[in-house]
Amino acid sequence: MDSVTQLALGAAVGEASMGRQVGNRAILWGAALGTLPDLDVFIPLGGAVEDFTYHRSFSHSLLVLALLTPLVVWLILKLHPRTREYRNRWALMVYLVFATHVLLDSFTVYGTQIFWPLITTPQSWSTLFIIDPAYTLPLIVGVMAALVMSRQRHRGHLLNSAGLALSTLYLAWSLGAKLYVESVARDSLARQGVEYQRLLSTPAPFTTLLWRFVAMGEEGYFEGYYSFLDGHDGVTGQRFDSRVDLLDSLAEHWPVQRLQWFTHGFYKVSQEREAVVMSDLRMGLEGDYVFRFQVAELNNPHPTPITARRMQDGPRNTGRLSRVWKRLWDHTVAP
Repeated sequence: MDSVTQLALGAAVGEASMGRQVGNRAILWGAALGTLPDLDVFIPLGGAVEDFTYHRSFSHSLLVLALLTPLVVWLILKLHPRTREYRNRWALMVYLVFATHVLLDSFTVYGTQIFWPLITTPQSWSTLFIIDPAYTLPLIVGVMAALVMSRQRHRGHLLNSAGLALSTLYLAWSLGAKLYVESVARDSLARQGVEYQRLLSTPAPFTTLLWRFVAMGEEGYFEGYYSFLDGHDGVTGQRFDSRVDLLDSLAEHWPVQRLQWFTHGFYKVSQEREAVVMSDLRMGLEGDYVFRFQVAELNNPHPTPITARRMQDGPRNTGRLSRVWKRLWDHTVAP
């Protein structure tokens, strides 16, 4: 999730677990620790594909963070020695902030390597977009209430707990919505005769009322949408080709293997001038994918492997995003 959401979640968890004991220090430490795991983005890991695929690994491991917790508690007690009687509560708070951070990231489409190094496959439930105001705003309101309201009657503390409860209920809604729309998608794709090996569903930007689907076939994929608001009883969309033949001579090229693994097979291969490009189909939409990598150059008659680099595009196509949002209410709009 985005940094603001993780900061707000950490602050809310800190207040809920220790606000009554140590006051605003619980919010401040919760906010700081809620952003700590994401600082791995500043660690160079060797290249574009490495930086992309190793993010949310060791820094988001429930095991590693459990080992880090005692060190953080030691630091907190050094800075706040008068709170030593709450050592165990500090430990609980620190680990809860860490754990809720990495588990929330698992609700996004890219997921998290929460069991690293035992299991390195990212766990992804793909029920929330990386920015979703419906999840974040209750957290922010609750934390602000705890900061500004008197603690004598614990009203701010209770409002903070209410904000956490609302956000958690929204997570539960997103899980139920995903189960429902995937069943609708499978029935709809079967009626349309769309053949596929794997199906991806993910919410559209900023909402769980509109969902995007990618149904992967052998040489292409079907991209479709389903909205809870337009009254349409199926998935509308279209099929696109993927030049998977360009990877025939690149099967042993590490960036290709790594991207195939990391994307769970949801990738597009295209030729852009003399470049062989792999695009991650999980983030973005057709014609405007966020993560794209050049993995080879065309050298007649075969592609030549190169050190993979991130493709830098121009400004994001906001017109496409606008059409996707219109799809919420009108199933005749073509994304």
